[in-house]
Amino acid sequence: MAMIIPAVLVTIVGLVLGGGILFTAGERREAKNLPIAVVDFNNLNDGTYVGEYEGGMYKWRANKTEVTVSSGKVTDIKILEHKENKKPEFTNKLYDRVIEAQSLQVDTVSGATLTSKAYLKSVENALKQAQKK
Repeated sequence: MAMIIPAVLVTIVGLVLGGGILFTAGERREAKNLPIAVVDFNNLNDGTYVGEYEGGMYKWRANKTEVTVSSGKVTDIKILEHKENKKPEFTNKLYDRVIEAQSLQVDTVSGATLTSKAYLKSVENALKQAQKK
């Protein structure tokens, strides 16, 4: 009897965790396949632009950013709203990479690839507005 209780507990924990992974599989798959467009950073109008990403299937990665373009270059990116990001240094690191490279084609933050893509998507959506016609 004493051996059965731990086995039952391990089984229950496994089912709960496994069910959670299955429950979030669609959200993770959607984020993994989220395309980040190549934006022409040499063709930007100066100004401040707001971009949003709705966050995917369950809206966990929803976010809104403000992107500042000055002298034709992205000079600042700020997060305005988010559902998931508990560590602002995460977005600062990601946004610093974008500003330094003047590109959205940057390395994502290790351990936060899917969330990084969601934040890059809102920056992309802001920069679409900044494109010179």
